[in-house]
Amino acid sequence: MKKYIFPYLIYLTGGMALPTLLNGCTANAKKEELSTEKPAAIPTFKLQKEKLSTALQLPGELSAFQQVDLYAKVSSFVKTLNVDIGSEVKKGQLLMTLEAPETNSQLSAAKSRLKSQEALYMASKAHYDRLYETSKTPGTISKNDLDQAIARRNSDLAQLDAAKAAYQEVGSLRDYLEIRAPFNGIITARNVNLGAYVGPSGKGSELPLFTLQEQKHLRLAVAIPEVYTGYLKAGDEVSFTLRSVPEQVFKAKVKRLSGALDLRLRSEKVEMDVPNVNKQLLPGMIAEVYIPLPANASTFVVPKKAIIETAEGIYVWKVVDHKAEKVNVKKGRETDDQAEIFGALRIGDELVTSPSEELRAGTQIKP
Repeated sequence: MKKYIFPYLIYLTGGMALPTLLNGCTANAKKEELSTEKPAAIPTFKLQKEKLSTALQLPGELSAFQQVDLYAKVSSFVKTLNVDIGSEVKKGQLLMTLEAPETNSQLSAAKSRLKSQEALYMASKAHYDRLYETSKTPGTISKNDLDQAIARRNSDLAQLDAAKAAYQEVGSLRDYLEIRAPFNGIITARNVNLGAYVGPSGKGSELPLFTLQEQKHLRLAVAIPEVYTGYLKAGDEVSFTLRSVPEQVFKAKVKRLSGALDLRLRSEKVEMDVPNVNKQLLPGMIAEVYIPLPANASTFVVPKKAIIETAEGIYVWKVVDHKAEKVNVKKGRETDDQAEIFGALRIGDELVTSPSEELRAGTQIKP
């Protein structure tokens, strides 16, 4: 029985050792393959500085060059209406007359007080003049009487000046009964009719009597994002189109820059002057503005496919000693196939042209 068990044990031992021997040979073969693996051939390019000129497309709004809402200064009634919506008016033209009977009464009362004060002043002045002439003879007029006459004359003169001011004030209020155009323009709104009550405290004051706009010149306002504010200056020409006339391209020049960023939008307001002699454009139209952004200086410009954007950030792959090295960058302006980048880079650095997200730091690369 024993002489049959021993060979059986030897057979089992040899059977277990054989797989172990085979596994060891396979591992050695893989190590030899890895040790002989060649670097992958990946397209690369040399980093250079260029001037990247781009264009910015933003919505803009047309508005009147000047616009004013006209209100009534004095509580009154509408007496005449000389213009209506769409009327083209000149500066100083009479648009409306108002009627306020109590104002005429106030003017008459102020005029009467003025005449009364003029009479009192003339009397006190004549009295002082007589006393002064008589006082030239020594001992005829006491100094106290002369001083009282001077004081009375000066008091009446002050009362006369006050009466003149009151009369002018009422006269000025009467002038407000005539509503005139402050500049050349077009009446775009009329909110009253004949006989309507208007005034600073009446129901008619809720809306303006008229709205006047200057439309032969318009303003085109655009909000420039913060990143592009340094590329635009006064005098630069922009173009824009409108939905009402999509086949026509209009030109305008930058005239005013706010010089500060809107705290809510983080953008700078820029205005362009737009001639509109033929009145083809209307205030309130929305324009599609094309703003050229010329390059002020040379920057690193790379193909957009060389930039990888992930949750970890924005980066490119640089080849250093035939190995991949990740470099974090920030993007600037972009075109269809190129983009500016800023980071720890130098001219002549070798970057991977079209990296994949599977590329890892230290990967062997054959340019």
